[in-house]
Amino acid sequence: MDFIDTPVQSRDKTILELREFSRKLVRELGFMRNTLADSGLAPSAVHAIIEIGATPGIQARDIAQILRLDKSNASRQIARLEAAGLVTRQTSSEDARSSELYLTANGQKLRRKIDKFATDQVSDALRRMVPEDQQTLVRSLALYADALAHGHEHKIYHRTHAAHTESARIVEGYRPGCIGDVASLHARFYAHHAGFGVFFERRVATELAAFAESLPVEGRALWLVMEGERTLGSLAIDGDLTTRVAHLRWFIVDDSLRGSGIGRQLMARAMSFVDAHYDETYLWTFKSLDAARHLYESFGFTLSDEAEGTQWGTSVIEQRFTRHAAR
Repeated sequence: MDFIDTPVQSRDKTILELREFSRKLVRELGFMRNTLADSGLAPSAVHAIIEIGATPGIQARDIAQILRLDKSNASRQIARLEAAGLVTRQTSSEDARSSELYLTANGQKLRRKIDKFATDQVSDALRRMVPEDQQTLVRSLALYADALAHGHEHKIYHRTHAAHTESARIVEGYRPGCIGDVASLHARFYAHHAGFGVFFERRVATELAAFAESLPVEGRALWLVMEGERTLGSLAIDGDLTTRVAHLRWFIVDDSLRGSGIGRQLMARAMSFVDAHYDETYLWTFKSLDAARHLYESFGFTLSDEAEGTQWGTSVIEQRFTRHAAR
């Protein structure tokens, strides 16, 4: 039997099809309506409710950045939510000039209603697909969404983040305040993506503190992304020179540096270090973090184990990735 390669579809046709699918998604998910998720609120307000609920204490400027809104539009939207009794402001304990945003009891109630509406909507669609197609859909949409976000960050880089990124630098070793900053970065990110809480944040802080206290020591290293005195990213290698196996830990970069290449720079330094000291390196992550997985795989990591676990305070699918030294 002869096998004939299917011609690759032209890029122009792929673009047209993706545009059509995107328009259909916008229509079917309800973004063309005056209100979203049966909430009585505009789509941007619904997303603001979701983000504030996921990250209590978030600031208005962060809402604007996440939702791709200009500052004045974001301020008006938040003011409307305050007037409706859904959101409240508190003066930041770290900076009296800044305000932290929280959902009120009514805001929490509305968020639960929005979550149920969205869950039912997605669940109904998934029932019409076989499990294999569901997983393909999740991975494909994750890659597409990440690519769109990366493109957006690239376009606005010089306009809004150039000075911020240029002032960030990578340093090696412990710096005062880095443990709290790194624990905070992890806590906010994984509260949003995995529902983790105080148990997870405490483990990150206590284990990172013990690790930092052991430095400097041969076979271990800690890199930090610093902007002034603040830590905006980290990566550590915790290894055993006897077994020649290393553990990559606490890899995270602040959202403000997404698309800047800082994460890839951290990984490049770490891989150079482990190739000089170890035969094998592994890391643990969680299923569905596709952007991170793509980065790991680009440095030679492959999925070696996957299982449901509860060691972080809630049930998640844990994944172990392994990489052998490039010699």
